[in-house]
Amino acid sequence: MQINPYLMFSGNCEEAFRYYEKHLGGKVVAMMKYSDAPPMPEGQAQPDTGCAPDMTGAENLIMHACMEVGGVSLMASDAPPNMPQEKMQGISVTLNLTSEAEARRIFDALSQGGTVTSPLMQTFWAKAFGTVTDRFGTPWMVNCMDAVEMKAAS
Repeated sequence: MQINPYLMFSGNCEEAFRYYEKHLGGKVVAMMKYSDAPPMPEGQAQPDTGCAPDMTGAENLIMHACMEVGGVSLMASDAPPNMPQEKMQGISVTLNLTSEAEARRIFDALSQGGTVTSPLMQTFWAKAFGTVTDRFGTPWMVNCMDAVEMKAAS
């Protein structure tokens, strides 16, 4: 089994994924808009056919995106207008790195226009650790330990 984070955005999924692709070194492997889905059959009440309900006004929003980064698939979409998205809470995407310089570079990139809740600094468990909510509303934990410590912690 593999567990993959699935993020929900409020209309800026594509912008967020292009930013993450650039700064996390990932590769966007899928990006589908609601307008890419076939229309629902006439009289169909539920979208159980894999077809999209009437998404008038949401045609350019992202229905599904997938980025491969660090051996994991990070997936996301824009919430459709009839299902407004509250801010992400109760979860953080954690990045585990072995290079302090790389941890600093990524933390600084995620901090641009975001809110740092805990600065990136040495802790009793890590060479560096910090938390930030980026400008897209995604909470991140950046953790830097050497490879031996990471293996022991898993």
